[in-house]
Amino acid sequence: MTLLDTPARPRRPRRPRRPRRTRRPRTARNPSWERPALAALLLATAVLYLWDLGGSGWANSFYSAAVQAGATSWKAFFFGSSDAANSITVDKTPAALWPMALSARIFGVNAWSILVPQALMGVAAVGALYATVRRRFSAGSALLAGTALALTPVAALMFRFNNPDALLVLTLTFAAYGMVRAQENASTRWLLFAASCVGFGFLAKMLQAFLVVPVFALVYLAAAPASVRRRVRQLVLAGLALLVSAGWWVAVVALVPAGSRPYIGGSQHDSVLELALGYNGLGRLNGDETGGLGNLDQDAGWARLFGDGLGGHIAWLLPAALILLAAGLWTTRRAPRADPARAAFALWGGWLLVTGVTFSLMRGIFHEYYTVALAPAIAALIGMGAGVLWERRRHPVLAAAVAVTAVWSYVLLRRTPGWHPWLAPTVLIAGLLLAACLPLRHRLPARVGVPIAASACAAVLLGPAAYALETAATPHTGSIVTAGPSTGRGFGPGGRGPRGARPPGGTRGARPGAAPGAPPGARPGGQAGGARQPSGAFGPGGPARPGTRQGPGGAPGGAPNGARGGGPGGLLNGTEPSAAVTSALKTGANAYTWVAAAVGSNNASGYQLATGRPVMAVGGFNGTDPAPTLERFKAYVAAGRIHYFIGGGMGGPGRPGRSGGGSDEAQRISVWVQQTFTARTVDGTTLYDLTPGKAGKG
Repeated sequence: MTLLDTPARPRRPRRPRRPRRTRRPRTARNPSWERPALAALLLATAVLYLWDLGGSGWANSFYSAAVQAGATSWKAFFFGSSDAANSITVDKTPAALWPMALSARIFGVNAWSILVPQALMGVAAVGALYATVRRRFSAGSALLAGTALALTPVAALMFRFNNPDALLVLTLTFAAYGMVRAQENASTRWLLFAASCVGFGFLAKMLQAFLVVPVFALVYLAAAPASVRRRVRQLVLAGLALLVSAGWWVAVVALVPAGSRPYIGGSQHDSVLELALGYNGLGRLNGDETGGLGNLDQDAGWARLFGDGLGGHIAWLLPAALILLAAGLWTTRRAPRADPARAAFALWGGWLLVTGVTFSLMRGIFHEYYTVALAPAIAALIGMGAGVLWERRRHPVLAAAVAVTAVWSYVLLRRTPGWHPWLAPTVLIAGLLLAACLPLRHRLPARVGVPIAASACAAVLLGPAAYALETAATPHTGSIVTAGPSTGRGFGPGGRGPRGARPPGGTRGARPGAAPGAPPGARPGGQAGGARQPSGAFGPGGPARPGTRQGPGGAPGGAPNGARGGGPGGLLNGTEPSAAVTSALKTGANAYTWVAAAVGSNNASGYQLATGRPVMAVGGFNGTDPAPTLERFKAYVAAGRIHYFIGGGMGGPGRPGRSGGGSDEAQRISVWVQQTFTARTVDGTTLYDLTPGKAGKG
């Protein structure tokens, strides 16, 4: 046998090649100053978000009461109950409550233990945005993006407050980081991470988290460096991860018998799916929210984000972000299909456009602070766009972005002419001069170019920074809060009251003789600077005057004056019971499941926070949920489980100005209590003793 006769070895089948790992470009490698600059940014953000944080007291007492319940009862923790006795949940999924409740379990229930986790989420969001932009862009771009996010006024508002928006923004920013990592190398692991983050965002604020899903999916399908079959298969797996991470809690709640868990607040049929798809879903888009306040926002339209109510919250850098988005996509138009830089522009630009259009056109209940969901996208586009154009010497476009921002900042600052009047002309003149210098950079010495660019960044950030500092220096309480100084255009859609104005019952600073149990520096209802109240929410005549006396469910005869700071019946702000009322409710508290019942969650929350004992929120947030029914309430009373019924509060759909429908069980309960039990007044607050044998002539 010759060598030629030797049988050939069978070839091993080739393994499919893995996508090559994408290395950072040389310009992205760490300069020596980067880490100190990042540390300084995170430290400054922490100071901004933590400074005098306890001044806001309970902040949104609706959620603070649920945190108190979760710190007391693990069942209330899991379900997000308004009280530790688990009568009803808040009208959101509970993930946003979990970090605060864990903190309160460790450090006690107080303003700092509730609000510090929110502030730390803000610092983490800034760090996550920095890391996301840094994957494909320079250190300067990433630091500029992180700074822009930290100084966005609505971010300074929400990361110092206890609404679910803080966790939502953090999870979506983590999801964007996962998408950038996944797109680089077609990584299934990072894609699943991103989908899981979005799913957890659903558990913080339901369907709002899903606004980014179409954008993320399309960008990955178009730009991931893998075959079409692999990309589709990966997206199917990501969809399953999204479903599991968002749906596990919903499935558990659906499997638990209704009698073994609290009622699902915000729904009319004790259903999480109804809450997610109706009250907190499509109802927010079309205004048809059964059990809500109806369509109170008539300012929907393409210009909404630039209007008086929203401009100072989020729109400072919005025109520049749109300019830099277009410039970034144009600059990378000839790049390969899987170019990470172009994919990053598409990712953040899609986030901005889809969420911005949704916010602009939705006709349901809409509040200014919702726009914090736009802040990471705007900040990322500012950092990425400025970095790319600077490196590619597109200075005229940069100059245009700076000039437009300077003019727009001047317009926004002039909406508050009495607030630091020197600021508007300073920003305008400095911004225009620096914009004029940018195209001349190639004619100037090299050592002059960087200071000019840094000064231009400072000029465009001066306006939002001033608003963010004002926001951090102002205590905020109640369900509707706003950032920056007041525009002085009155309450109602599109404007806020003059400086220092607030809804009836709100005060600026702690009331002398505040109830025991209130945190240091607690401010009763109302937001300093003027919280915007929905027009018509309290009847054709507008909000009730301070001192108006109401009976149960808003019927004449009661006197809610003793519960100061609750607004009209405590719909939008928590009550602040006096020491005498608090003492009365705590007397014999161990003998009862609920020391009291009150119509509306905010009305109940103040009494619960003051006493540290469960207070039943009849009818949920708006007083329009059928929880409990009159028959169930009578059974609780007969069993001696409720001590007092507190007069005042919102009385369900029968109240004047009510337009959203819903159950009238709260009103029926109020009428039955008034007709069955004897009222007594304690420090201006009407109490009905529901102890068996106390029934008498009302």
